[in-house]
Amino acid sequence: MLQRPDTLGRLAAALKGEGPESSDFDLSPQFRPKGRVLRPAAVLMPLVQTPGGWSMLLTKRASGLKHHPGQIAFPGGKVDPTDADARAAALREAHEEVGLNPAQVTVLGAMAPHETVTGFSVTPILGHVTGPYTPVVEAGEVEEAFLVPLAHLMDVSAYSIQRRQWLGQWRSYYTVPWGPYYIWGATARMLRALAARVA
Repeated sequence: MLQRPDTLGRLAAALKGEGPESSDFDLSPQFRPKGRVLRPAAVLMPLVQTPGGWSMLLTKRASGLKHHPGQIAFPGGKVDPTDADARAAALREAHEEVGLNPAQVTVLGAMAPHETVTGFSVTPILGHVTGPYTPVVEAGEVEEAFLVPLAHLMDVSAYSIQRRQWLGQWRSYYTVPWGPYYIWGATARMLRALAARVA
């Protein structure tokens, strides 16, 4: 469905229309803290053209990191004071983490910020990579960069709800596994929000 020539146009149109917001608390709203101040962050959802069609670049975080070691994530991080906006932060982080030149990214749009359990308000920026690109990972932050077919990620039926204990309480979350990669939590939730917009 999403491997046709008008894929990028459909995605850009989906971002302009009404769509669901997302949060780490969507499936467990009773755990959302009240009155907390969220820190701004941004991630880049990079689309890469492959012989088989469009794919999305994801990363596996380094196992030695203090926060979320080994988890699947988008390139991204907190918005620094030197960043003009969330878009600039996402492009900067992608350059630092996976060697993606900001000049090679055509931004299609942004989704509503995603609230994380760790206290961030994350703006997902969707863009496509132009020209040849080979990921060069920053070993201190990223263990691996890999591609997942966009058609899989935009298939709402590919997502399932799982649950696990966290801080002594059962919490539910979305997953969208691909091969050996267990894509879950905030990353899966943002992807599902995009899939719902496209659908």
